[in-house]
Amino acid sequence: MLKHQDETRAAYDGVVELYASMFANRLETQPFARNMIGTFAELVRGTGNLRAADVGCGPGHLTAMLHDLGLDAFGLDLSPAMVDHARRAHPALRFDEARMGALPVEDGALGGVLAHYSMIHTPPEELPALLAEQVRVLAPGGLLLASFFGTEGAEPVRFDHKVAPAYSWPTDQFAELLAGAGLVTVARLLHDPASERGFLDTHLLARRSGRGRIAGRGGC
Repeated sequence: MLKHQDETRAAYDGVVELYASMFANRLETQPFARNMIGTFAELVRGTGNLRAADVGCGPGHLTAMLHDLGLDAFGLDLSPAMVDHARRAHPALRFDEARMGALPVEDGALGGVLAHYSMIHTPPEELPALLAEQVRVLAPGGLLLASFFGTEGAEPVRFDHKVAPAYSWPTDQFAELLAGAGLVTVARLLHDPASERGFLDTHLLARRSGRGRIAGRGGC
């Protein structure tokens, strides 16, 4: 697990400025994703717990968006160079380096977790443990918004992402993994192909049922 994470971290460290220039304002032209994030923020506010983590936050633009939508948002990313960029771009917000499989957050602390295309580099056999970690940090009733590349096939598809190897997922199979982690999917949004590969932009909004597995870890 650590080997592919280290390779992904090094790959993103090497493209920080280019990545930020390409994606920091991208949601201005992506109304479906933008509104799904807005719905996520509204539902998190409705839980009364405004703390939210943007996991795999990259240059921090979505952390800032969550903050503007009324959440007490902070960003976490595997890449120290991305974290440094985010801190410079958004000095009023908090950003820390962290692996998605070992979040520096206490059990049941958050009203929401945003994972915007940040699980795509995780090999399929490792995704259940990653999802269990997101559930661990969510309070009962807390929400996870997971966005990823969707495929209409029966199995995940490995492909050569421009930064690091990635996987697209059949929507139903990903939803089953969410259920196995203790999450109830409350909304799905699939829309136009995200790239020339023909993958669908896919967003699953899920709520922690209160039965998620809690491993026990202190944090900030």
